[in-house]
Amino acid sequence: MTTSAAKKLRSDAYECFKVEIKDKIAHIVLDRPEKMNAMNRAFWRELPEIVREIDEGALARAIVVSSTGKHFTAGMDLSVFTSGPDNKGKETGRLRANLMRTVLKLQKTFSCLDEARMPVLMAVQGGCIGGGVDFASASDMRYCTKDAFFCIQEINIGMTADVGTFPRLPHLMPQGLVRELAYTGRRLYAEEAKDCGFVNQVFETQDDMLDAVTGIAKDIAARSPLAVHGSKEMINYARDHSIDDGLKHIAVWQTGMFQPADMMESFAAKAEKRDPEFDDLLPEEDAI
Repeated sequence: MTTSAAKKLRSDAYECFKVEIKDKIAHIVLDRPEKMNAMNRAFWRELPEIVREIDEGALARAIVVSSTGKHFTAGMDLSVFTSGPDNKGKETGRLRANLMRTVLKLQKTFSCLDEARMPVLMAVQGGCIGGGVDFASASDMRYCTKDAFFCIQEINIGMTADVGTFPRLPHLMPQGLVRELAYTGRRLYAEEAKDCGFVNQVFETQDDMLDAVTGIAKDIAARSPLAVHGSKEMINYARDHSIDDGLKHIAVWQTGMFQPADMMESFAAKAEKRDPEFDDLLPEEDAI
């Protein structure tokens, strides 16, 4: 990690998060347990700042997101709804146009996980409520403790979830189940979440989960970062396009990005009975 990046990613620089980068793994920790890690205004600003700093600086090969306290997150902090500018007397159409821009900005907070070049692994304990489901659905993989639950809380307070749950969740579990959770606001508990494929594994304790998820992140970090980036790009593109479009996209990718160096290093390492050593992705400022 460069000195400038280290300064920007200091844990004391953030109100809502702690950040550590070690062994090519970035660990982002929600750190307001006394507030059940509710998503206040600072949350929506800090998360994309952190993820983009890691991604654009190529500071890690995998990102682990976890939390502190009893619950992963209680969702949107009520202060976000109750505070803001005084719009009295302002024209309604212009106010609505500004609100649409605000929603789009909130959506980008979680889309940065989807757009990052490296995989994002989420480790959930306790409740993952409301905006937490939007957050989780933007991650590459999800893991949870046996006491975890997920809830599309928005329906329970008279609104429609709007920052990522509905575009992403039908790709992660059966659509009939998505509709049931969306219309009823009931809790999806850990074992059911695993059975439907939303989470990969369920663990007895948070410590067990973090040990396992960190191990998976280390396995990812040991692979070619370019090949991992390409795999994420292809999976995401295939999710959003037809099979034919996906095949054409990967053909274009391979034409440009497939180079023999990483494959030759893999073969050499196997022959020499050692771990392969791959170059990191380039920071974006060095890639132009």
